[in-house]
Amino acid sequence: MAESAPGDGQGEGSLIVRICYELFGSPLNLALLGICGFLIYKIIASRRPTGPTVAKEPELPPLKKQDFTLEQLREYDGKGSDGRVLIAVNGKVFDVTRGKRFYGPGGPYGLFAGHDASRALATFSLGEDALKSEYDDLSDLNSLQMESVREWEMQFQEKYVYVGKLLKPGEQPTEYSDTEDEEKTDTEKKTE
Repeated sequence: MAESAPGDGQGEGSLIVRICYELFGSPLNLALLGICGFLIYKIIASRRPTGPTVAKEPELPPLKKQDFTLEQLREYDGKGSDGRVLIAVNGKVFDVTRGKRFYGPGGPYGLFAGHDASRALATFSLGEDALKSEYDDLSDLNSLQMESVREWEMQFQEKYVYVGKLLKPGEQPTEYSDTEDEEKTDTEKKTE
């Protein structure tokens, strides 16, 4: 057999033939190629979405800043037409709608929806007995429980939108200006 001169094109063809022979000529190599092919398939298949995609609920427009009585707060339990969920913590009301799977109907903390959750959070109670039907001034809580309420309040402030305060009986609501909400929205957009 005569060797081909470099550049005449036959050297490249014989190189490909030798590589194919080495790869496919041994049963061990065939098994290893099969395993590699299977692993590559699993990697590619795991990156593809599986099953139907869950349609994301459209985001609700921001709630106009306002103060709430307990009765008004109860309307926002996630069961209304818009599905909005509000929770009060330490006298502040937060829109927790984006955490609806936790705080909405059927969620692990769904009983807090539309309520003042301060006492329940302070006492680590998930029972309905921790939710009062009248305004709760929390005056009977000890210092450790009050510190817990303040920590929960800070966590809610960091994660959710503050929409107003929870009114005490006889307290008049604060008049919030529309420009205050717009300024806050612009500031939030700049920080994101």
